[in-house]
Amino acid sequence: MTKGTGVSGTRCLVDVRADGRYGWRLVAQNGRVVARSGQCFADHAACRAAFAALCAGHAAMGGGVQHTATGNGWVWLLRDADGHPAAYSGRAYERHSTCRAAYARFRALLTAEAAQWTSTALW
Repeated sequence: MTKGTGVSGTRCLVDVRADGRYGWRLVAQNGRVVARSGQCFADHAACRAAFAALCAGHAAMGGGVQHTATGNGWVWLLRDADGHPAAYSGRAYERHSTCRAAYARFRALLTAEAAQWTSTALW
């Protein structure tokens, strides 16, 4: 299901995973995944609530760029107030500078459009 889009055409999709849990992904107008949920959720409502919390509280969340688990590349990560992952990059980046720029664009996107996403009732 799709959450409404803002100026950029970015949309939030909620997916059911193979294990029956839910996760969201933010997809750009060109189809590329910008970000994914940092956790899996037991039901659709909990997933929606987590995305709404991200939109509402992103300014107070910390995050940054780090190596991938294998050490071959870079990913960005955003953490909630409890230190749990709230969102992470949609892909790994070869260069630290490219990943850092993608993280900055994601934070700017949240600043510019999060209020529109939380005010849209479509899912």
